Amino acid sequence: MSYGIVLSKDVMVEMRDGIHLATDVYRPARDGELVPGRYPTIVCMTPYDKTERRYVEIADFFVPHGYAVVLQDLRDRHRSEGSKTYFHSATPHTGEDGYDTIEWIAAQSWSNGRTGTVGSSYAGITQIRTALESPPHLTAIWPDVAPTNTFENQTREGGAMQLHMFWALYIHAADHQGVKEDWEKQREVFGDLQRLRELFWNSPLLRDDLALRHVPELAKTLEDYCTRGAYDEFWAAKENDFTRFWHEHADIPATMTTGWYDPFPHADSEYWAAMTAKNESPQRLIIGPWSHVGMRGDATWTLDVDYGPSSVWGVQRYFDEQLDFFNRWLPDDASGHPADEAPVKIFVMGGGSGRQTELGKLDHGGRWRDEQEWPLARTTEGTLHLHSDGSLRVEEPAAGAEPRQFTYDPDDPVPTIGGLYCAVGEMPSGDAELEPAWARLLNPALMLRNIMTPGGTDQKESAEYFTAREPYQRLSERADVLVFQTEPLEEPVEVTGRVAVELSISSSAVDTDFTAKLVDVYPPNEDYPDGYDLILNDSVIRTRFREGFEHEVLMEPGTRYTVTMLLPPTSNLFARGHRIRVDVSSSNFPRLERNPNTGEPIGRHTHHVVAEQTVHGGTVTLPVIP
Repeated sequence: MSYGIVLSKDVMVEMRDGIHLATDVYRPARDGELVPGRYPTIVCMTPYDKTERRYVEIADFFVPHGYAVVLQDLRDRHRSEGSKTYFHSATPHTGEDGYDTIEWIAAQSWSNGRTGTVGSSYAGITQIRTALESPPHLTAIWPDVAPTNTFENQTREGGAMQLHMFWALYIHAADHQGVKEDWEKQREVFGDLQRLRELFWNSPLLRDDLALRHVPELAKTLEDYCTRGAYDEFWAAKENDFTRFWHEHADIPATMTTGWYDPFPHADSEYWAAMTAKNESPQRLIIGPWSHVGMRGDATWTLDVDYGPSSVWGVQRYFDEQLDFFNRWLPDDASGHPADEAPVKIFVMGGGSGRQTELGKLDHGGRWRDEQEWPLARTTEGTLHLHSDGSLRVEEPAAGAEPRQFTYDPDDPVPTIGGLYCAVGEMPSGDAELEPAWARLLNPALMLRNIMTPGGTDQKESAEYFTAREPYQRLSERADVLVFQTEPLEEPVEVTGRVAVELSISSSAVDTDFTAKLVDVYPPNEDYPDGYDLILNDSVIRTRFREGFEHEVLMEPGTRYTVTMLLPPTSNLFARGHRIRVDVSSSNFPRLERNPNTGEPIGRHTHHVVAEQTVHGGTVTLPVIP
């Protein structure tokens, strides 16, 4: 017989510095009365309001199965007390607060002393940060789509700022304690979200009139995100770079989940590998063909690409799998880890018909596969060379081969079309005029409409992408995109892991960016007469950081240098007749900020200049699975 639920709302749990955090405690009941007993506990600590449906449904699922559930607002957020130290991802108290919360739960009469944590994105960050403090009663964790290094994963990829972090600060400002009760301040925040496209085009991003000024802590965070281009003591702090502190992480069972089109498959797969090497407790990694939090969705497709029914998990399976996981570790009679479970489960994309589905999506297909390790032990490195005729071949170019050149104009950047990032949304025209009585009832995120959607799609410009301009072209046709591709494959090739791109470059600028994008090129068919250029992933290198991210070294114009990009991991079967392609350029906007090419201080440049770029050659190293 399943239990009912009794809620103790806004229990104010005291932290070690005297701050109280608002905590909702859900416990098993029958006929409206608490059922005495000591229960295992599921915990979620979030900045996004513990009363939202996405959190309450955790309690609705687990409590009937005999668990207590604790949902908590982080300090400075919603109903919790504050210390004015909420700096988005760079918040310093998260780990200690998590520790104190876990130990408070264990001391309660209704707790059996065993706790497990859940949550996605920021609520995944809180789990990992808490685990770095090793609370004695933290028993098992399931962090989903969580970054582990704010510098590398979220904000300064290859030295360039990821602009979804600019947008994210507005989401956290809109319901900040100092804004949500002041309609005029909130109206200004909504107004900036309404003109988000304009703000993205502003360069640099830092401006005195931004509505973020109403939240000084987040304004300070924006300044740090925009101007701290080098990896310094700020980025090295424990709250920003978990990877430096893996030795302090609790030795507990964990399941890490992410998607190939999530921003963080490299973070979560490397987290799993680090914990597997360090811990005796079993670790599990699951990677599907999903974008950010797409694991809980019920669609077979991500953006414009369909992966088939087997790719779908959905909320019910997500909770069922979590229940099965926590049942092994949290109840008093928990049985532990099943011996026959594979530690790694990945979805290998590809193998579909290549035609349009009834919904107009590309049938790319794919299948699940169990593995024993990550990276895969049977991986072989396949090295392909960039040739001046645009080919990608095993053979090295002849000595003295002609380089390839293009012009990079920061005012006419290559538009972002799909890929790996958090979705970015704007406030539609007119919604910023909502009356306060209605606006206070809506989560700010629920009022937004996407202007950037992650996932796989054809690399073709259209009016759908706001940084694209007429005449809309395939990106391969742009003069500022260098295409390097194989001949049509005679046999399928599976690429699973991280692709490395090394370029020999020179530029007319003292500082600039180079980008690389991995593409699965479909041949033409009746549904796609021009073929289909499916983005798998991409990355960037800001050349002033070519010798490492701890210091900046400008270039001498016209001098040759070597730069390297390590793309996020993927798993894709390039079918027979397809081509493996790498596109090289200098921009991917607005996923990444534009380099002004001036060499001025990061985030504080005064103007843009055009750069003449030269690629003298290079290699692409593929993780091929035989």
